[in-house]
Amino acid sequence: MAASTGHPKGLYVLFATEMWERFSYYGMRALLALYMANALLFDKALTSRIYGDYTSLVYLTPLLGGYMADRYWGNRRSILIGGLMMALGQFSLFASASLYTPGQTAVSSAQMALFFLGLGMLIFGNGFFKPNISSMVGTLYPKGDSRIDAAYTIFYMGINLGAFFSPLVCGTLGEVYDASGNIVPSEFKWGFLAAGIGMLIGSLTFELFKNKYVVGPEGAALGAKPERTVEHSPVVPVNTDSPVRTETIAQPATSFASQLPKLIGIFVVVYAAIAWFMNYDWIGALVFSAMVVMPMAVLSDASLTSREREKIYVILILSFFVIFFWGAFEQAGASLTFFAAEQTDRQLTASYSVPASYFQSANALFIIIFAPIFAIIWTVLGKRGLEPSSPLKMSIGLMFLAVGYLIIAFGVKGVDASTKVSMFWLITMYLMHTFGELCLSPIGLALVNKLAPARFASLLMAVWFLATAAGNKFAGVLSGLYPEPGKPAPHFVGFEITGLYEFFLIFVVLSAAASLVLFFLYRKLTTMMNEPVATAA
Repeated sequence: MAASTGHPKGLYVLFATEMWERFSYYGMRALLALYMANALLFDKALTSRIYGDYTSLVYLTPLLGGYMADRYWGNRRSILIGGLMMALGQFSLFASASLYTPGQTAVSSAQMALFFLGLGMLIFGNGFFKPNISSMVGTLYPKGDSRIDAAYTIFYMGINLGAFFSPLVCGTLGEVYDASGNIVPSEFKWGFLAAGIGMLIGSLTFELFKNKYVVGPEGAALGAKPERTVEHSPVVPVNTDSPVRTETIAQPATSFASQLPKLIGIFVVVYAAIAWFMNYDWIGALVFSAMVVMPMAVLSDASLTSREREKIYVILILSFFVIFFWGAFEQAGASLTFFAAEQTDRQLTASYSVPASYFQSANALFIIIFAPIFAIIWTVLGKRGLEPSSPLKMSIGLMFLAVGYLIIAFGVKGVDASTKVSMFWLITMYLMHTFGELCLSPIGLALVNKLAPARFASLLMAVWFLATAAGNKFAGVLSGLYPEPGKPAPHFVGFEITGLYEFFLIFVVLSAAASLVLFFLYRKLTTMMNEPVATAA
């Protein structure tokens, strides 16, 4: 049954479920760096590293979650298990923060253990939850339905509703200052508790309404447990509302199993090389090695047709550019939080200062405002035959990212570490980043759904999130270059970072370079994915 908007009601069930999950995730993320620095007493470099490890692993575990859903559990069970694990993770962080003693100069082993247990639960819970709910959006519609792009844009607004409210709620509860303007670490626990309650609400929403509304075009329930598996195939269909699809059963036996030892050997070699290059950063090596080897695993399936391979190549090439986007964009939870807390003038009135965590709501608010406008722009351009192809939109998105960092770089040029700058620079930068995100992230989700062969839908969605994982790890590495007074100036590829101006220029150069390279490739990629290239009227 379709809603009055022309979209299935199941879209709004997924919308609400994802909104509460993102409330949980972004509410916790708004406080994570501040909690580590103020309650666990980590320095900025270690905080940035753990932040990058956590956010990258959050997007790495969808590989496991997608596989388990396709093979054994189905989307529905995976979403429930993931949601409950994430709620427990948030409550573990609440317990960790509850053990903080005012004025403590050392962290207890119990407080630290509960902190890392909470992160681990959130990492694996997200792995089961994230790829399965995202891939279910497209299966609500008949194949080739023109509403899918709009559906992902609506779904993306649900993500950002949660992302908007959560820093305001969790930040208000958890980021509290005393009369002297110093943060009170003992209050972080209430922000984590709110994030856990939000996750429980999301899980309950899905469980109550999934049977009635989360159904396919023919009315059959989506995401049930697969009834049987296919020998020698790495995955089975993403959403199984009946026995395994004919197209999968009819595929000849593949050589995936025979390729497994070879793939494991390649992974070990690549992992060792990257770990050595990254000075034995084992988590970083895991993420980047998976980014190299996982595409090989997908392409090793002998049942792939040449046309399917061509479309998969488009997904993989664009995934590479996504790493640069998220590496710059995801500074929001680490270096930009440091910047907001320490060098942004947050005083609104004589008695009220805006919490640093609030600024993480800016991007989400701008998404809510501008997502419908971007959808209208693409629709109008499409009717005139001028809509950019997906690769070109993503190139434009990277350039918006570069412009945002260029703006804030000028805002801090010549400013010393003791001077605070206007909120205008940070907010304007987030606006440009929002425009960039709208050109890239929902477009990418829809592109994977359209291009991925049905039997690889969840796995390729997980590969897409794997690129996000690599980007988040890269973000943590780059955030570790944030200059601190009194410490040696960090270096990046031989470039000395003496202040915030040089730090922000790193992101200008990386984003602009990626944008230009993708611009020169977009026509070829558009041809490979069978989209018409926009031409001038």
